[in-house]
Amino acid sequence: MSKKIRCLIVDDEVLAREGMRILAQKDTELQVIGECANGVQAIESISQKRPDLVLLDIQMPEMDGFGVLNHRQREKLPYIIFVTAYDKYAVQAFEVHALDYLLKPVDDERFQRAVERAKVMLRSESEWDHHLSELLKDLESTKPSYLERVIIKEEGRIFFVKAGEIDWIEAQGNYAMVHAGKKSHMIREAMTSLENQLNPQKFFRIHRSTIVNIDRVSELQSLFHGDYRVLLQDGTSLLMSRRFRDRLKDQLKIKN
Repeated sequence: MSKKIRCLIVDDEVLAREGMRILAQKDTELQVIGECANGVQAIESISQKRPDLVLLDIQMPEMDGFGVLNHRQREKLPYIIFVTAYDKYAVQAFEVHALDYLLKPVDDERFQRAVERAKVMLRSESEWDHHLSELLKDLESTKPSYLERVIIKEEGRIFFVKAGEIDWIEAQGNYAMVHAGKKSHMIREAMTSLENQLNPQKFFRIHRSTIVNIDRVSELQSLFHGDYRVLLQDGTSLLMSRRFRDRLKDQLKIKN
């Protein structure tokens, strides 16, 4: 292509934006024209800067990547490459309509393949508009699958913990502490957001600050005022408030 592809990076994580910028700068046909930390900023930047390509994170606070896409659907959109930490987060919709997605952490080879697809689509504007129109239709009716793994960022490392390996999760302000076996990991995710992403047949909120993996529950002990003590298989003792008691007993098929 004769002129450079104007690229906008959107991700609420500073480290992720930096990584995407480094990858983009390796391609001589790409020009990074800006970075956004949330969906609201992305909408404004797309309107003002008119990028050709947007590297768009899916999971962001306030407005996610889908929100950006739907907000702009009546206006001309740039090419979108979705970026996600969750490998089954509406992946089927992307694959059906030839839109690409990148799974964090992104490697050089996978990034370049996605960019090459973008270059092909940019050469055929009518084809891109058709694919985007079909994707928007699917997004209205497609629900994302449940979280299968959690991305952990610690001391410069990025790795994953499978959802099935999680024993329980506790709130730590705007963060959450994920307990898996003998290890605990802090992630930047609100409890309500995690609860909505996890399979409700496997994970249950027993307190406003606690989510447990139901398969790890070994015993319920009745306390005063309708509260319960929840004992896990590893001996961990957690408090279940009365508010969640009946729902969990129904889930575990426990009769009064």
